[in-house]
Amino acid sequence: MMERLKEALYYEKKQGSQNVQCRICPRNCIIAEGKTGFCRVRRNIGGKLYAENYSRPCSIAIDPVEKKPLYHFLPGQDILSIATVGCNLACKHCQNYEISQAEVGAYNEPKVTPEEIVDAALRKNCSMIAYTYTEPTIFYEYVLDTAKLAKQKGIRNVIVSNGYINPEPLKELLKYIDAANIDLKAFDGDFYKKITLAKLEPVLETLRTIAKSSAWLEITNLIIPTLNDSISKIREMAAWISAELGADVPLHLTRFHPYYKLSHLPPTPEETLTKAYMVAKEKLNYVYVGNILTEEGQHTYCPECGELLIERVAFRVVKNRIKNSRCPSCKAKIAGVWS
Repeated sequence: MMERLKEALYYEKKQGSQNVQCRICPRNCIIAEGKTGFCRVRRNIGGKLYAENYSRPCSIAIDPVEKKPLYHFLPGQDILSIATVGCNLACKHCQNYEISQAEVGAYNEPKVTPEEIVDAALRKNCSMIAYTYTEPTIFYEYVLDTAKLAKQKGIRNVIVSNGYINPEPLKELLKYIDAANIDLKAFDGDFYKKITLAKLEPVLETLRTIAKSSAWLEITNLIIPTLNDSISKIREMAAWISAELGADVPLHLTRFHPYYKLSHLPPTPEETLTKAYMVAKEKLNYVYVGNILTEEGQHTYCPECGELLIERVAFRVVKNRIKNSRCPSCKAKIAGVWS
């Protein structure tokens, strides 16, 4: 089995023992011989850390890029999506908990090399690869190797991430990443501690780093009744995004549906989403509403003149009126990557 394993990046050996300390994410797990870290996929074998999930995807699919969601990055194009098992968070509302909370081998994952992933994208006429569904940070080595090859072939790379990654590995990865959607789960440290078993500040630092990079950035916030649906907090979050990252960063406010350990909570009321949308629009130029059928919350409008620019239905682009990155009516520049 050892020849299948990939030695992990970003770890150090602890002096005087066989323990290692993983440095890929802010958990900085100290891992004993034979054990894995919190993510269940990075294992200490003989005093070395290995990425057991390397080249072992549990999911490969083709999605519209809007489903990531990315609304200002090559709209209307298809993207090859891949994931492995494992995650460095333990969100009580995780929609993919069957794979995010699983161990390597739970689904008899086949070996699919980075070269084979890139070849598949080319064969399927996908101009992009997304590292998604679970957390790309915990299949970092697989993402990095695949992204490097994809870049060489003219394929763009997208991460859909919880943002819980240490600065050094993030900066290295961003050399090869073209776009990111970061799940900002709440603008509340207590929420992160209780619902995700993580911390807020490292995610905010990740957002700052991506905003300063060449990668396109969008943010998703799932609004959960009684837990993170405070309109004042959403106003605070939107103000922070505008001040720290820029008013042109798109924010996707999405509807919660009862699931996993939060199945006792109701779906997010439409009126809550409407209020959140209106409050966020006070600070941000591009705000969207997801997981619910609303016309206004799906479309892209010019922030200067209000012209309808991109019409969408069920994650599909019906019409795109943006010309040369500009509004056809007032000629204002529309933030995004359009070609």
